Amino acid sequence: MIKITDEEALRYHEEGRPGKIEVIPTKPHSSQRDLSLAYSPGVAVPCLKIQENPHDVYRYTNKGNLVAVISNGTAVLGLGNIGAMSGKPVMEGKGLLFKIYGGIDAFDIEVDETDPERFIQAVKAIAPTFGGINLEDIKAPECFEIERRLKEELDIPVMHDDQHGTAIISAAGLLNACEVARKDIGNIKIVVSGAGAAAISCARLYVAVGAKKENILMLDSRGVITSDRPGLTEQKLEFATDRRDAHTLEEAMRGADVFIGLSKGGILSKEMVRTMAERPIIFALANPTPEISYEDAKEARPDVLISTGRSDYPNQINNVIGFPYIFRGALDTAAKSINEEMKLAAVHAIADLTKEPVPDVVNRIYHVNQLTFGPDYFIPKPVDPRLIVNVSTAVAKAAIRSGVARKEITDWDAYAQHLLELMGQESKLSRTLFETARSNPQRVVFAEGTHPKVLQAAVLAKENGICHPILLGNDEYIRKEAQEMGLDITGIQILNLRHNDMAPKREEYAAILAERKQREGCTLQVANDKMYERNYFGMMMVETGDADAFITGLYTKGTNAIKVAKEVIGIRKPYKHFAALHIVNSKRGQLYLADTLINRNPDATTLYEIARLSADSVKFFNHEPVIAMLSYSNFGTDHIGSPAMVHEAVARLQEDFPDMAIDGEMQLNFALNTELRDQKYPFTRLKGKKVNTLVFPNLSSANGSYQMLQNLAEGAEIIGPIQMGLNKPIHFTDTESSVRDILTITAVAVIDAIVEKNKHS
Repeated sequence: MIKITDEEALRYHEEGRPGKIEVIPTKPHSSQRDLSLAYSPGVAVPCLKIQENPHDVYRYTNKGNLVAVISNGTAVLGLGNIGAMSGKPVMEGKGLLFKIYGGIDAFDIEVDETDPERFIQAVKAIAPTFGGINLEDIKAPECFEIERRLKEELDIPVMHDDQHGTAIISAAGLLNACEVARKDIGNIKIVVSGAGAAAISCARLYVAVGAKKENILMLDSRGVITSDRPGLTEQKLEFATDRRDAHTLEEAMRGADVFIGLSKGGILSKEMVRTMAERPIIFALANPTPEISYEDAKEARPDVLISTGRSDYPNQINNVIGFPYIFRGALDTAAKSINEEMKLAAVHAIADLTKEPVPDVVNRIYHVNQLTFGPDYFIPKPVDPRLIVNVSTAVAKAAIRSGVARKEITDWDAYAQHLLELMGQESKLSRTLFETARSNPQRVVFAEGTHPKVLQAAVLAKENGICHPILLGNDEYIRKEAQEMGLDITGIQILNLRHNDMAPKREEYAAILAERKQREGCTLQVANDKMYERNYFGMMMVETGDADAFITGLYTKGTNAIKVAKEVIGIRKPYKHFAALHIVNSKRGQLYLADTLINRNPDATTLYEIARLSADSVKFFNHEPVIAMLSYSNFGTDHIGSPAMVHEAVARLQEDFPDMAIDGEMQLNFALNTELRDQKYPFTRLKGKKVNTLVFPNLSSANGSYQMLQNLAEGAEIIGPIQMGLNKPIHFTDTESSVRDILTITAVAVIDAIVEKNKHS
């Protein structure tokens, strides 16, 4: 469990810029011309266009990606009626979640008004600014009327997330929990503790997904809500029961299949849980203290399926699984409302996603080997990157089907790609790599076939048509691992080098290697021993044409893999060195960094070759190289050490390749700031050019720079290491590589193999 002190929470909100959100310009604004376009006189043109056609507001302003998070602070996050201003940190937090999970801009608006009619009028007055309105932390029963009126009177999506967010996520969880517990949702007996906005909306949605209203017992602070009780609100009357055999929570729980807690902590005892039906389902959602603790529920009934609102236990019911993506789908279709069809579409999309193999990033964040659908995982984790595509798409399709969309989406593959790029999960570069690899998939050998990440990447590569994977490793272990991970490895070749049937290949490869290296101390016996090592065997597969590309490095020390590559594959002529680069793909564009893996302390000759290899690789990725050779000094100001070696390498390169856009040595700020460089050093060969390739003076600076960017450059995509200069497509990963990283390197290896084949065709 994560412990947070009051001091930490206050410091988080106070330090640096107070609060959690800010406004950032999206258009150029550095010149007088930019400002004239942004404001007067240029701004008048879109104003008049919108006056002619009001729907053009979605073309020329941010309305289509802007949500208002509006509250009066009357029911704040377990704190109660603390007022509009006191609730502002919560609303800012909601705005932050909209941005980081859905790419949606949000303004938090705290309205100091408790009268429903005046609150409604205030929201209506500001509604033209926004593409959607998220009502938040407004107490019942007023929230029902406020939402109903605003939905009726506005032509943009309005949703009270306290009601519908919890309902949507818990309904998805309930569907899956029933499946795990082998219960029919149409027959289950449900106890709902609480009768506020969330409880009413949850019960309504449970009925919409198949539960029977007569099987629901709802309780408020006075006990079970019965139809003969006087003074019931319209909402409570909807779920009042005619039963007279249950008045208390203890009585209601006897024989119940499901408990939904939307009330207060500690009200559900272990004794009550023991009286529930077989394989009971408990959603204890009171925050921060649930109606019953996870430990107590499990102790009372080991067969229980339990969810809470907390992140430190399995199956967290968290509204962030829903609202960013529901609004995303609604905004992207310019929907007039968020209707029941859209909510149900979100429910089923969330429920279905849980049954698919879990991405590596989710397993890594939660420190587990493999989440699989079952008692401890029947609701997606909030960090699951697939939610934005699956849920937003389902909601958008439902908006179009139900007739509330004002904007049609016809190319759903392109829409999914747009969502991935919006959230930085995929870029045009990586998409191009995958598409190119799919055009001609090659045979790729994975050295560490037993590693869970490699296994998952290989399955994804096969499913996506990127390559024909070959796994090296213990075949029994790999099949067992795949079964536990829920991966289908049908059609994937597995080679266990220690099996007797591999002896002929080991001997064949050993004979070839021994003949080549006999004057370097490699006898046939030594070569035979080496063929039990996966790096040697896999690289020999590529060398002899039994495979097209090879990937290693997740287990193996880089130095060992590099040594084997030099010995088996060799360095491409006329080079004497090979190297590696990383691609940083950010808002600035693509930046190529070399050498990030191979050469520790390169001399002038090695730097010369790294620059040439980098130029070839940048062209490989369809860019014209503009290369800055880096150092801590500029253009000869230091005459010893690495600056002198860089200086020498640049001089040779400029003499040998007069058309190459390369210069140095120079500091990093002059490399990346064209205006500064041209002003101070007008003689540079790079004048007026934007540098896209950085060659570092040593491995420490190159490796440290790409890792720093990986951790600090928000939204940047890092691809690599990409091998440059070996005779065959041998590529490397490292111990920190994710499944996504391995998949991307696989695509690069396939393209490398395609290019290699084309050279000889």
